[in-house]
Amino acid sequence: MTETDLRPGLQRYLGGLFQRPVAVLDVRPLGDEGGGDVKEYGYGVPLAVRCRIGDETRELVVARTRPTAGFGHDYPADRAWQALFSHDAYNGFPRHAASVDVGCVLRSGELVSLRNGVEYFQLVEKIEGRLYRFDLERMLDAGATPLDGARATALARFLALAHSVKRDDPAVYHRRLRELVGHGECLMGILDSYPHPYPFLSPAACEEIERAAVGWRWKLRARTHRLAMSHGDFHPWNILFREGTDFSVLDRSRGEWGDPAEDVAALAINYLFFGLRRAAREGAPGTVAEPFRGLFDAFLGTYVAASRDREIYEALPPFFAFRAFVLAHPRWYPSLDDVTRRAIIDFGRAMLRGGAFNPARLPMLFGAAA
Repeated sequence: MTETDLRPGLQRYLGGLFQRPVAVLDVRPLGDEGGGDVKEYGYGVPLAVRCRIGDETRELVVARTRPTAGFGHDYPADRAWQALFSHDAYNGFPRHAASVDVGCVLRSGELVSLRNGVEYFQLVEKIEGRLYRFDLERMLDAGATPLDGARATALARFLALAHSVKRDDPAVYHRRLRELVGHGECLMGILDSYPHPYPFLSPAACEEIERAAVGWRWKLRARTHRLAMSHGDFHPWNILFREGTDFSVLDRSRGEWGDPAEDVAALAINYLFFGLRRAAREGAPGTVAEPFRGLFDAFLGTYVAASRDREIYEALPPFFAFRAFVLAHPRWYPSLDDVTRRAIIDFGRAMLRGGAFNPARLPMLFGAAA
């Protein structure tokens, strides 16, 4: 939006904010008046606003963050976070320029104040259906039906179709790998939230995991051609089935683009997780019991055939590892038996120190760190 486009909405906004007549006299980019600055780039796009508020002339600055690729400012939500955070931060530090308000620009050009916001929410459509996790829980005590197999392959084909939408944006691919390692909801944040010391995951083991994950980030970083439309949290608690293979998905909350391995790992590891739990009940710890091993093979095999993405085996390990440490987490799954918890942690560690994922090696991956 240009300075000219902004002026009418800005004038109405300031009038509402100050509850007095406001006339915007001038809007211009705010820059270094002296010139010759060696620094030629910044995150912000500040505009100087000179206005008359009642009988007083004031100068204000409208600060916005550039929507450029990279630096964690890619999505509108990133830029909203920056504005909301800065409003409180500016006013909590001595001698800092005061933040008068925080707001957003609507598509219509109107400016809306958010200054009184404390928490923020979404209003989301309610969808009928039954969470897919109920199917998996039923199979802990019973065998699979033909419908169970059909649902696993339907999910694989759905992901393959979604992932066929590609995007040429290296900065976003790099960001998603960076977040996999360092985001508070991803690997480092999950490891930090374990109780320490933890019997199966010492501080030294966590350091080893993080170092290996950084290595994987650089292994995959050049594969920007893999960037695809993604869900970001595609697991059985976010999938709702109705009749047959008719389903909907929930909670796409980790970005719109990523490596397809992220979605594939999020669901595939749950077949292993439930298979480990059933095997532990049957006295065969460290193995993946049927029908879950068969569902894992059907899901992954169908996905690779439908997507023609055999490279995914080389990308899966760090995503499997992240999901493993979530599933083993005592806060998320407090009633999980120790045998299964240890096995899934061992799987995560094994994923980070190996090469490409090989389904044929699954029996050797549980207990590899014992």
